[in-house]
Amino acid sequence: MREQKILVAYFSHKGENYSNGSIVNLDKGNTEIAAEMIAAHKHAELFEIESETGYPFAYRACVEVSKKELSEDARPKLKEEKSVSAYDTIYIGYPNWCGTMPMPVWTFLENNDFTGKTIYPFCTNEGSKMGRSEEDIKRLAAGAEVKEGLPIHGSSVKEEREQIIRWADQ
Repeated sequence: MREQKILVAYFSHKGENYSNGSIVNLDKGNTEIAAEMIAAHKHAELFEIESETGYPFAYRACVEVSKKELSEDARPKLKEEKSVSAYDTIYIGYPNWCGTMPMPVWTFLENNDFTGKTIYPFCTNEGSKMGRSEEDIKRLAAGAEVKEGLPIHGSSVKEEREQIIRWADQ
């Protein structure tokens, strides 16, 4: 039996982020921290989903851009494409933006064929949990088995390491 190939694909926002009721500056996004934990534990390849144009550093400006993209059903061009064809299991991480995933994650999902793949979604948030992202993933990655996602309280991502690893081992 061959060894399972695992990919951890994630979108993360550096810069100003909402955390425990205030705006803080992050050198590394919360989702990136969680993705690195999972990739190290699962000996998986790590891939950052990035839009070609990027997002504003400032929190409020970033929120406005994300709202606009969602309302326009935009599919931002990605900085780099990544095929999932060689992988059996894909962990997909993202912050909860406007109740779902940032639009570059939609682009990533639509640009790949997930038939026969297993997807484990994880979502950093400050109280909004997974939003409707799991339903969106099931629709966008038709043919995949989408497992129950893990909502991670972003501002305490480092303290949630044990819970993240336990979930990744399911």
